[in-house]
Amino acid sequence: MRILLIDGQGGKLGKELVELIITRFPQVELTAVGTNTIATTSMIKGGAKNAATGENAVIVGCRKTDIIVGPIGIVIADSMLGEITPKMAVAVGQSDATKILIPSFKCNNIVAGVSKATMSDLIDDAMSKIEAIISGNCL
Repeated sequence: MRILLIDGQGGKLGKELVELIITRFPQVELTAVGTNTIATTSMIKGGAKNAATGENAVIVGCRKTDIIVGPIGIVIADSMLGEITPKMAVAVGQSDATKILIPSFKCNNIVAGVSKATMSDLIDDAMSKIEAIISGNCL
């Protein structure tokens, strides 16, 4: 099972997810891609062994993964203060991978029907969804 984790800006969310994924699912092949070097460096500090930066890394990674995890902005062109290029958003959106998108109430992206939970609660929920997919259970 392969997981592609995409994050941007400071990479705080990505770092926390890397730490949890490699601890809970040591059998998966995790690749962390930052939209900038700061985010990538943060995820490497979190323990990511496979890491890359930038648009092409997102595009290639989306073709070679089973699960994509990241903030909801990764499917919205020009989101995350412009760090998500249209090509990145298309690559994520068109990927056959299962996408686990973590809602964020930043950068003018608001998801109706989603309560404003803490980031910790959202990360816990994302981890339970990853576990369900890895174990073969439907969500």
